[in-house]
Amino acid sequence: MQQDERLRMWIEQGNVSIPQLFFNSYKKLGIQDTDAMLILQMEAYRAQNIEFPTPSDFSSRMNLSENEVSQILQRLMQRGYLKIAQASDTNGVLFEQFSLLPLWEAVLENEVKKRTETVENNEKQDEGKIYQIFEQEFGRLLSPMECETIAMWIDQDHHGLDIIKAALKEAVIAQKLSMRYIDRILFEWKKKNVTTLADVEKQTKAFRSPAQSIRQGSTQGTVKRVPLYNWLEERDG
Repeated sequence: MQQDERLRMWIEQGNVSIPQLFFNSYKKLGIQDTDAMLILQMEAYRAQNIEFPTPSDFSSRMNLSENEVSQILQRLMQRGYLKIAQASDTNGVLFEQFSLLPLWEAVLENEVKKRTETVENNEKQDEGKIYQIFEQEFGRLLSPMECETIAMWIDQDHHGLDIIKAALKEAVIAQKLSMRYIDRILFEWKKKNVTTLADVEKQTKAFRSPAQSIRQGSTQGTVKRVPLYNWLEERDG
């Protein structure tokens, strides 16, 4: 048989499609390597329109006895990754088939959980950095009560970390570096539905003209500083 003929025959056999996530997840799902190989064989049979291969069928392709195959099938079903379902052909004749849908659902759930954990870990790292930023600006270690205040801003008031850092920056600019002052800023921003840095910029521009950030000359030629906006003096309108 010529090489191109062998290649054509190989291609015509078709391919078995297995989600890449399965290979990333099956170990964490407690699926053994032999179990995974049997799953691949099951999908290969499905590609041949063999929906319910017997232990003898699997054994003929694998280095496993029929009894070992039966044990794997039972283990997969006990773990909820495999089930036997009923289907019907075009003539309405019922037949049994293996269904790996529970497995694919478990693989997807595991991937979502993994990504969620990654996001949560990143958020925790960012939360840890916010305390360091405060200590850098305060020039000292935070007290337990100050740490608790920041935690309340995050957990109870649901302020974003960017918003908290913006409030800290506002306090630094105003030279009123205290937790009380920052808490008042956050309180006013929340009341005005300030949730993004763009909202913060609009609020600060509303209270501070470009001239105020530098100096303002009087008509008599004297120069004086214009005080920055004091958030502690904010009153309900």
